[in-house]
Amino acid sequence: MRWEKTELDPGAVREAARRYGLDLISASILLRRGLASDSSLPFVLDADLARLHNPFLLEDMDKAVERILAAARAGEKVHVFGDSDVDGITSTVLLVQTLAGLGLEAGWQLPEGDQDYGLSRQAVEELAGAGCGLLITVDCGIGNAAEIELARQRGIQTIVLDHHNPPEILPDALALIDPKLRGTRYPFRDLAGCGVVAKLALALAIARTPLYGQDLWLLATRPANAVLSLEALHLVNLAPLERIADSVPQGGYERSRVARALAGRRVLVLQGEEEAANLARAAADPGFALEDIQPLLREVLPEQAGKSLLRLRESWPPARLDGSSELDTLAGLYTRACWRKHGLAQSLEPVLDLAALGTIADLMPLTDENRLLVRRGLEVMNRLGRAGLRELLIRQNLHGRRLTVRDVSWQLTPVLNSAGRMGDPAKAARLFLSSDPREIHELIEGVLELNARRKSLGDRAWERCQSQAYQSLSRSGQKLVYVADPSVPRGITGLLASRLSGFFKVPVLAVAAGQEKAVGSLRSPFSMEGFLDRFADLLTNYGGHDCAAGFTMASEELPRFEARLFLLARDFQPPAQEESHLRIDAEVPPAYLNPELIRVVELFEPFGEASPPVTLLTRGARIESLEIVGRKEAAHVRLLLAADRYKWPAVYWNAAERAGKDFAPGDTVDVVYRLGRNYFQNTESLQLTVLDLKR
Repeated sequence: MRWEKTELDPGAVREAARRYGLDLISASILLRRGLASDSSLPFVLDADLARLHNPFLLEDMDKAVERILAAARAGEKVHVFGDSDVDGITSTVLLVQTLAGLGLEAGWQLPEGDQDYGLSRQAVEELAGAGCGLLITVDCGIGNAAEIELARQRGIQTIVLDHHNPPEILPDALALIDPKLRGTRYPFRDLAGCGVVAKLALALAIARTPLYGQDLWLLATRPANAVLSLEALHLVNLAPLERIADSVPQGGYERSRVARALAGRRVLVLQGEEEAANLARAAADPGFALEDIQPLLREVLPEQAGKSLLRLRESWPPARLDGSSELDTLAGLYTRACWRKHGLAQSLEPVLDLAALGTIADLMPLTDENRLLVRRGLEVMNRLGRAGLRELLIRQNLHGRRLTVRDVSWQLTPVLNSAGRMGDPAKAARLFLSSDPREIHELIEGVLELNARRKSLGDRAWERCQSQAYQSLSRSGQKLVYVADPSVPRGITGLLASRLSGFFKVPVLAVAAGQEKAVGSLRSPFSMEGFLDRFADLLTNYGGHDCAAGFTMASEELPRFEARLFLLARDFQPPAQEESHLRIDAEVPPAYLNPELIRVVELFEPFGEASPPVTLLTRGARIESLEIVGRKEAAHVRLLLAADRYKWPAVYWNAAERAGKDFAPGDTVDVVYRLGRNYFQNTESLQLTVLDLKR
């Protein structure tokens, strides 16, 4: 296996360490991962929830907020319709919980049994008969134009909260909120469905403060020779909408863009007297009064009050992450102060546990604000405030430990997904909504039983489809796998496709071929965006993400679907396979391989999609002892490695065949590894996971 470690300029490492207040190892990891120039940087180094993008940057968020507040005032019948996977379940629970905080007891519904993904005509007709006035879809709806039109005809207004790739024809909904909409101004497209719901919850929290409806400008000026530099930022509901910059000569202010934009408006500054004096040099009357935010800072951020923008940029760590200009510093400072004054973080925290759970389960990239949602959400999970989640953590032996993305992915997500895959997602939703200990116990038993059945069915489907998978791989020229079987339950096609894709490393289409309807899942190790569009004339419904999608068709169309699939496979060009390699984030000298290193590693958490665990290299470690553990066909190596003053327990998975041949006790080796926490019999210790080593 090839080791790769990008060479860095030592001066650049020292500068990054100085600028961001880091040690040299952390700074080198930051640079090797490209984070110093990436939009994710603030979300790596700052865990303040005020860093989250403003929810009103999402198209139609203002319409959704106004309609929901009107429903709350009128006591209307509101209904939430979600999807049956973990993202859909958590999205549904979070929205029901958020609406309850407004006094709305919303009904809710998830697809059950063999019902298709997404809103159905039957559901719309039932809601119309029950007198529903407002329908909100979560983690679905973007592809339900016909059903939403039917709802409109039946007198039901619809708000769509989704995150899937939008089709060409969009629903004619009252509000359509999806970060993937074409032309959106929202700066991050990869929110999960539950992340979109969390954004709505934040918008509703803002709507219950004086910030809602607030329309103002932030202004920063800087005199330079005979001109005055002005930068202004337009905020509505605390959302940045427009930015203007001008350099104004003496006497030329009235002709500037800033003058036209700010005339008669509310204008906020830091250090009002100084800013007023600067403006007076360019204009006798700027056409607006300045409002100093110093009183607000003295109230909620007293440690920063009285400082200039320049001094803040030099002395206040968050300001170093806010951008390159003084206006960026002012905007970050004002936003943080407003969050603190109005308790927005406290308002958002109750939704963060399930927002993190759904984001992890839906395999969203842990970049940008997803890092912050998951990081803070895991902290909320650790506080065990949600009764159903607390009991599930206890049953899965996760109680009392510091939860990670891996814990959620391996021990919570499969259990909860089984409820939807086995046709009873409502059981998992009720588990998170309930506060009754007896009901929670019964629901957990039911979910665990569904998970056991799911495992059994999955194993049988795996064995049954092996031969067909190999045949299709050969038929496609090693480009894809296609399996279709009437005995495969539709609820596990996604699971089967994921397992086959992981095994064969190619795109997989797994189909449950019923007598009248065929339901399938597509899973791929790389983007397949637009692939299912080539079958649009055969499919009754399809949609999803770039690497994971679902589709439905009449069973009589399967032969045509299969024939076209393998015809297209002839010209299909998957990305070139790279040679297996390990990308090293930092080299750690033996003297620095000490328990304090865990702080460096955990600075870059959470680890998951698009955010791999930190990989380290230490040269000259000594193997003190070696033990083979595990089954014969999958045996592992347990090591004790000595580096300087410390001896480290380490595990090297599936490496028994190398022991004694490539390394042995007493050898001095260079080792590539990951450092993490190990839990055994309620005891926590640090452990190395070896990825490779060489004499």
